[in-house]
Amino acid sequence: MAETKREIERKYESDDSGLPDLTGVAGVASVLDKGTTELDATYYDTSDLRLASASITLRRRTGGSDAGWHLKLPVGPGVRDEIRAPLSDTVPDELAALVRSRVREGQLVAVVRLRSARDVRDLVDTEGRLLAEASVDTVRAERLFGGQGSAQWSEIEVELADDGPPALLDKVEKRLRKAGVRPSRSPSKLARALAETKGGHPRPVDDGPGEPVTALDHVMAYVRAQRDAIVALDPEVRQDAEEAVHDMRVATRRLRSTFRSFGKVLDRDVTDPVAAELKWLAGELGVGRDHEVLAERLTAAFDELPPTLVAGPVHKRLRTWSKAGEKGSRRRLLGVLDSARYLTLLDTLDALVADPPVRKAAGKKPKKVLSKAVRKDFAKVSALIEEAVEQQPGADRDLALHEARKKAKRTRYAAETSVPALGRPAKDLVKSMKSLQSLLGDHQDSVMARTTLRELSAVAHAAGENGFTYGVLYAREERRAQRVEEAVPGQWKETSGSMEV
Repeated sequence: MAETKREIERKYESDDSGLPDLTGVAGVASVLDKGTTELDATYYDTSDLRLASASITLRRRTGGSDAGWHLKLPVGPGVRDEIRAPLSDTVPDELAALVRSRVREGQLVAVVRLRSARDVRDLVDTEGRLLAEASVDTVRAERLFGGQGSAQWSEIEVELADDGPPALLDKVEKRLRKAGVRPSRSPSKLARALAETKGGHPRPVDDGPGEPVTALDHVMAYVRAQRDAIVALDPEVRQDAEEAVHDMRVATRRLRSTFRSFGKVLDRDVTDPVAAELKWLAGELGVGRDHEVLAERLTAAFDELPPTLVAGPVHKRLRTWSKAGEKGSRRRLLGVLDSARYLTLLDTLDALVADPPVRKAAGKKPKKVLSKAVRKDFAKVSALIEEAVEQQPGADRDLALHEARKKAKRTRYAAETSVPALGRPAKDLVKSMKSLQSLLGDHQDSVMARTTLRELSAVAHAAGENGFTYGVLYAREERRAQRVEEAVPGQWKETSGSMEV
């Protein structure tokens, strides 16, 4: 079973003088010599170094107190999540799955071997609690695949303890700099080994052609960002990280909306089939997620009821209904992420980013092209809002408001794409559409909640239970939706009055 540890560390260049004296660094009472440990690590990657290109490392290491397989995923500068698995001869399935969005149908091979002599010092406080670990690593690197040669160097690592104060690293760095020690030029040992041995190097991060000039540049910058988000979120979804499923689903929606909004820039004969696959993925991500959100809403509403309005085993039935929706959904989602269909979609997105299916407007100046697309989407929202306001309360109004919400999302994403070119007006529109989307989202959630409450009430009635509380909750949801409907005209008037794109 793999375990995850948040790793916060800094690396420094080292010379023959070794580790400077860190005694007296604010908060550090003692520096304890823990001796030298011999470490032997083999790093795995694809033949074209896809993991290294994404600052991801996967290694099998012996020696030390944490021998085993280690997968390190970047979180931020100097911060990585290290997922550990027991020692074995082959890459553990659970770690291989976490890099599948990068590796896909490729093969993981041993690319570099690093043997290190690690001289360790523990930095502790007055009570003997570990604050950080400082070490001098003497490293010997050997290229195993995709090149040849070896390299040798020394470096200093300072890693914060699990409960160590983050500010300590700044204090230690101040002392190191005063002693003439400078930060390492390489973010990891693997990066340095690849740089200092002959052979292939990680591909540079694909940030596009640089400063956007044309309409295509702006649209593709947004497309590229969403493609990158889907790939980067894959391991978080697999680990069931909070909001990861939601965030990946939003990235798929942003891509689909971009393809539709900017059909004058990207050929929809090519993007429509991709959008269909993105819709499939969004649907699979939504299995369980929509149920979870609805369950949270109904549970919160029930918890707000005074005891005098609770009749029958409502809470138990809600809990049973909630768990029934969760059952099997996660297993199904993991199957989707391992499927050939999903991996093919990622390859298709890569191909589209590398060679966009351009139309005539792609090469034009961005302001006119982008603003026209945004205004077109905005007009669709306007028409749907007007239609909804004219309808009597009921199913037709609910449907019109739901459609308006979807178009508000598309307008928001189109405006997001356009912010670098259109500036403040586009940014203001993003904010307005987000507020409208939230308002209409609350209405749609109420529609779904009322449908569920009717179903639960019918099941309870068939079981001979009192349905009074379901009726109370239904009435509250109905009133909540009514308040939204009353607020929509004013919200829309304010939004349309400030439309300047």
